Amino acid sequence: MNRFTSDVSHARVGHVGLITLSRPQALNALSLAMVRELTQVLIDWQHDPQVWAVAVRGSNKQGPFGAFCAGGDIRYFHQAALAGDASLEDFFTEEYSLNHLIQNYPKPYIAFMDGIVMGGGMGISQGAALRVVTERTLMAMPETQIGLFPDVGGGYFLSRCPGHSGEYLALTGQLLHGTDALTVGLADVCLPSDALPALWDALSNPNWSSGEALLAGLQAQAENLQGACTVQNAARPSWHDAQLDSVFALPSVGEMVQSLTRLAAGQAEGWAAHTLQALRQRSPLMLAVSLEQIRRGRHLSLADDLRMERDLVRHCFHTDHLQRRGTQTETVEGIRALAIDKDRQPKWQPERIEDVTPEMVATFFVSPWPSQSHPLRHLV
Repeated sequence: MNRFTSDVSHARVGHVGLITLSRPQALNALSLAMVRELTQVLIDWQHDPQVWAVAVRGSNKQGPFGAFCAGGDIRYFHQAALAGDASLEDFFTEEYSLNHLIQNYPKPYIAFMDGIVMGGGMGISQGAALRVVTERTLMAMPETQIGLFPDVGGGYFLSRCPGHSGEYLALTGQLLHGTDALTVGLADVCLPSDALPALWDALSNPNWSSGEALLAGLQAQAENLQGACTVQNAARPSWHDAQLDSVFALPSVGEMVQSLTRLAAGQAEGWAAHTLQALRQRSPLMLAVSLEQIRRGRHLSLADDLRMERDLVRHCFHTDHLQRRGTQTETVEGIRALAIDKDRQPKWQPERIEDVTPEMVATFFVSPWPSQSHPLRHLV
């Protein structure tokens, strides 16, 4: 049976549940209604013996594929924060619960990550049993640009990237292309985008004997196709400088900046100079918070990481612990500068990385809820 909302369509075809995100005018950015629809259909299919596997894709203005999901709807975040709209709390609680559901889904879940895959789009794809990217994939966790942190389980999956590339990706929001994503373990296979329609149609093949057989067959088909997506030197992305691990293993953002400054001395171009410039544009406070998030997340289960991130996002919009409110929060100011006024001149507090104190960071990691009443206490 087909079921449609304005922004999500889903249907069972044979023994496969197929989901298409259909909000192309917003690059499929997730609304609370979309989070709820995705959650409900996945729960329904989880208990339906006729559904053996699930696949998800996005759509662009021309049709299926071409865009996956740009993340959460940051314009809604801004409006809800200023209005004191309680649904903002529901959004993050329910989105993180959805991320946990996908990461622990008992049936093969396959994500076709074509086009833009950022923020919340990573949250609904990183838990997939098969993560497919293409030459059109543009992947990032760019939250520090808007005074936020890489949430939706970013503390869990970024911290498990090789070496200290997770810290680098979390702090800089570096854009990854399809083969880059393979290199850092955030995708499983890179295919030419024109192969996706046939692969999607193959999901409905009535000859599959089980979800596991479907997944194995799809993986085999994908591996046969992925050579066409390979680019020269794909094993070492252009941004992965030999100094990356040594810089991003340092204890603090301040020390990273000092190291990058030395490496970039006398150079207007190059990895160190570009990275230094990127860090100087981000929220100094949220850089430090994000670094601590990744370092803690490396030793946490997914459920505990999501509970930590739920604490963090509450503090991002309710910064009483820093004696700030409303428009004075890093996140509201960051969204204003990027997406509302679009002046790209955020007024960060503090302005300089060197002025962030350990005490400022530590307050973000104090949960505002007792463990027995935490909004994500049900996650295991």
